Amino acid sequence: MSAMTESPAAVPVATALQVLKAAAPEQLRTAVAARVDGILRDLSDPVDPHADVQPVAADSPDGLAVIRHSCAHLVGHAVKQLYPTAEMVIGPVIEDGFYYDIAFERPFTQEDLAAIEARMRVLIAKHYPVIKRLVPREEAIHVFQARGEAYKLRLIEDMPDEATLGLYFHEEYVDMCRGPHVPNTRFLKHFKLTKLAGAYWRGDARNEQLQRIYGTAWASREALDAYLTRLEEAERRDHRRLGRELDLFHFQEDAPGAVFWHPKGWTVFRVLVDYMRRRQEAAGYVEVNTPDVMDRSLWERSGHWANYREHMFTTTTEDERVFALKPMNCPGGVSLFKHGLRSYRDLPIRMAEFGKVHRYEPSGALHGLMRVRHFTQDDAHIFCTPEQMDAECRDVVALVLDIYRQFGFEDVAIKLSTRPEHRMGDDATWDRLEHALVQALDGLGLSYAVNPGEGAFYGPKLEFVLRDAIGRDWQCGTLQVDMNLPERFDIDYVAEDGQRRRPVMLHRALFGSLERFIGILLEHHAGHLPAWLAPIQATVLSITESHADYARGVSDALRRAGVRSAADVRNEKIGYKIREHTLQRVPYLLVVGAKEAEGSTVALRSRAGEDLGTMVLAEAAQRLQEAARPPDQQVRA
Repeated sequence: MSAMTESPAAVPVATALQVLKAAAPEQLRTAVAARVDGILRDLSDPVDPHADVQPVAADSPDGLAVIRHSCAHLVGHAVKQLYPTAEMVIGPVIEDGFYYDIAFERPFTQEDLAAIEARMRVLIAKHYPVIKRLVPREEAIHVFQARGEAYKLRLIEDMPDEATLGLYFHEEYVDMCRGPHVPNTRFLKHFKLTKLAGAYWRGDARNEQLQRIYGTAWASREALDAYLTRLEEAERRDHRRLGRELDLFHFQEDAPGAVFWHPKGWTVFRVLVDYMRRRQEAAGYVEVNTPDVMDRSLWERSGHWANYREHMFTTTTEDERVFALKPMNCPGGVSLFKHGLRSYRDLPIRMAEFGKVHRYEPSGALHGLMRVRHFTQDDAHIFCTPEQMDAECRDVVALVLDIYRQFGFEDVAIKLSTRPEHRMGDDATWDRLEHALVQALDGLGLSYAVNPGEGAFYGPKLEFVLRDAIGRDWQCGTLQVDMNLPERFDIDYVAEDGQRRRPVMLHRALFGSLERFIGILLEHHAGHLPAWLAPIQATVLSITESHADYARGVSDALRRAGVRSAADVRNEKIGYKIREHTLQRVPYLLVVGAKEAEGSTVALRSRAGEDLGTMVLAEAAQRLQEAARPPDQQVRA
């Protein structure tokens, strides 16, 4: 819809709100902003008479972002009323919510959080208008000087080229923002403050610590309630909590960002590695291993020193050589290819590596298994001829999706990340590499989204995003095509005509990080891992101590059949034992007493509480053996 006028001088400039009121009054009730010629704007902004003006509904993605950003400003309004000496810093929108960083002389408590939320509800109930003013830079500085908002003044210093700044007035409270924001607080009533956390000014641990208030906001009560239910479910599934409860792993301060795997957790890790080894061997990969520590010169040649230095752990030896713990496996893979003469008959060479990598992550960013400093990548580097590139890309994508399906992930989104602004190589090379990925996806009939400019500095990539059981998305695997590292490392092969040619290098990670993927699996399955992945697949429970020897014998028989089993022969009531091992998410429980010992039988039950009946031991062993078989070893229909 467009603003209508006879001539620019005949009619005063209309606001977006006025244009919409004339053209689509029925949509104003839910409009929180407008798109003017495709640009998100405040409803109060003046618009060109010939502009295309479209309403932004509260429940649209853009509308939710506007609501959440406005809620962050409302946090500021409430905080300044309750704690006048607090200084407001920044309050951006994040996925499903917002936060505000605040400087205050004491830590906020849960009681403070409740008081801030209550004051926000009082302010929302007033339905006051949110007023926007564009002011000269000097006036904005004067406003925040008068209010004692030192961080706002520092933010203005960061924008030396901005002659005009946007101020938003919430009654007596003033905030600075590009906007847009809701026109009235009536749009903000479906919100919830969720937690408190610490944060550093500019995200740098060397700077002063701030306090962060997190919240969420939605367009309706139903959407808010659904989100809060998801939060509760996510808390119940939190892999850190499950890691403690199931005795899988722990972290400690003298090794930040590194995992201490307990026996049961390491069993899950090994089962994953064994599974991948079988799948990769069947797909024609060979497994290799490269050093953890390599000289700085290697990282300079690869480009990591210039592009990734701040994330690398380094050390200098007594003879002044600088070494780095590897943050990536790629240079090691190239070095392996370079060792020896390669012929076109050798290609493709598919090298897989379970490589330990080390990356410096800020302390505040560490998050259980999901964000660590020391982890294992299931990397593969495929070296092929340019003619083989399309087929290799297609095969990798097919393999990746099939493996995800075997782990229960059917909903997988694919994103194509194209050339970034700072990159190696020329545009012709990037055209060719991006085309190979597109061809692979199109050849498999797969849909995908494009992330412009988000590729690696050495090549474009595909990202595979898994949707879990409660609707969360996790970016896991990647496929990157690269002709730049082969050029930098001067690797080649002897082509059919006897000439030296550059190979194409494909970088592939399926899980990405084994540690992170285990965290995702734990949360996706709420700790109820499939039987083939469970660290203990069956526990034999004796009813009394007199049946202990029989219980141990049953457990031994199951282990000989390839089932990971244990025996619980403690002098505890059988109901207590069943409950305890059910809470430990053991897939199968076998109860044995006098009758079972006499008849060489077991009473089998599942962790869901299903009574599977009494059967002879050999039958139970065969049944559990089948249930514990990895998906790649099962007979497909």
